Amino acid sequence: MLKRAALVVGVLLAVTAGAKPVVVGGTLASATEAPWAIALNNTQSADSSGRYCGAALVRPNKIITAAHCMDEDIATYYAVQGRANLADESVGQASAISKVWIDPRYNTKDNRYDFAVLTLAKPFTGVPVLPLETRARADRNGVVPTVYGWGDTEGTGLDDTLQKAAVPDLGDKTCLAVKSYFSNGYAAATNVCAGYLNGGIDACQGDSGGPLVLNGRLLGVVSWGQGCAQAGKPGVYAETAAVAKALAPQLAR
Repeated sequence: MLKRAALVVGVLLAVTAGAKPVVVGGTLASATEAPWAIALNNTQSADSSGRYCGAALVRPNKIITAAHCMDEDIATYYAVQGRANLADESVGQASAISKVWIDPRYNTKDNRYDFAVLTLAKPFTGVPVLPLETRARADRNGVVPTVYGWGDTEGTGLDDTLQKAAVPDLGDKTCLAVKSYFSNGYAAATNVCAGYLNGGIDACQGDSGGPLVLNGRLLGVVSWGQGCAQAGKPGVYAETAAVAKALAPQLAR
């Protein structure tokens, strides 16, 4: 099972549970429709665009991403906003990261509480932010959130471009019924199970930390999965409502 961070100096970040690619089977999204979608790039990325993970702007100076994305020196990360095509440096804005907070409950054994709050050295002022979903009941079978990211497309779209995909919430029982997901720590209280049982559409490598959005709120972030867009292997997202209280003081600083 793989986390869905990107490649660093040619080495895939392999772990017990992990992230998926830049939205496989998705469609192009614009920076205008998702101004809070952030590319969390890294100077050590094997990709020339710097692509590494995704994030969401939740305060002018704060972004939320996946804890498992933060495995490099803080000085190597930088956030990019307003750039749907990462190769087009004539648009958008970028900022270094001045501070990182990782949920102290996160661990690589069960991959729960996969959240990190990053403080921007230069706030992205004048940009709409994405409110947090604080209601646990928002994660329910049948709703259809949308995932955003710049990750791998596995041939279903252009590389390094912001893409989106509607991924139906399948309910916790669906992921708990997958033996490998249960053994790798999927938990109803801390995760969202979303995707298609037949596969074909999913997040992927490079999408880790990217936003899962429902009704204009951050329902979760891309966390892990088995392969990308495989039948019977939905995407696993870290659920925002489970950490909203812990995040609050970090966002207020």
